Amino acid sequence: MSLDRVIAALAIPEDARVDRRVPKKLLVEQSAPTAADKRQIQDGVEEISWVAALKPINIAVPVYRDEVREYLEIAVLTASLRASAKPTRLLELIHRAIPYPLVLLAAQRETVSLSLAHKRWSHGETGQVVIEDLYPTMPFRPDTPTAQEASFLGSLAVSNLPAQNLFALYQGWIDRVVALEASQITGKFALPDSTERASELRDHLNIHTELQRKLGVLRSQAQKEKQINRRVELNLEIKRLESKLAATGKAL
Repeated sequence: MSLDRVIAALAIPEDARVDRRVPKKLLVEQSAPTAADKRQIQDGVEEISWVAALKPINIAVPVYRDEVREYLEIAVLTASLRASAKPTRLLELIHRAIPYPLVLLAAQRETVSLSLAHKRWSHGETGQVVIEDLYPTMPFRPDTPTAQEASFLGSLAVSNLPAQNLFALYQGWIDRVVALEASQITGKFALPDSTERASELRDHLNIHTELQRKLGVLRSQAQKEKQINRRVELNLEIKRLESKLAATGKAL
């Protein structure tokens, strides 16, 4: 089973395993603010399982606390999604439902995606946490991974991650997700060698994504444009952005 291959890649210590089903009712109560969200969970989620709880006592990594967040443990969950499910919104809802930083493995058909999101204290509600940026991988087939995906899976073991504290460990997984995304552009999976490089990589990927979006809009406009002068202007702007896109790709 594809999920089993990714769980095995995490190499979770036996003492941290929970292996317990999570009722969908919990997700509905904790994270579904609208009727549409409730329907998405009920109709889109087949099954959710709590795989592990990573704590100082079972992985020998200290807790993390500051004025922004408190990481006492990291949860690992799997979700089996139905073929008709809309995964983007469902991933966000599941992350929102769990108060701890979450490693979420979501299976749909033969593919799996892995997603993470840092959490912080809510500014508006005392004692509540909210998610920050969501970092999902593109769905991939763990049974037949590409070279980049195989390298990504080979990097996920808990013992390979930073061990200063649970925040650093969780960030290590996020850095691997970002490196996988970059490898889909560069063709090579390479972990960032410093926190500064990891931050640069995220910034460059955001720029790359935005440039691709703008290029898509401009190319569509250029195809529809009737006036020659305006079409020339659009094509010049397209070439400028293509050059910038290439430079951003090299920076990855």
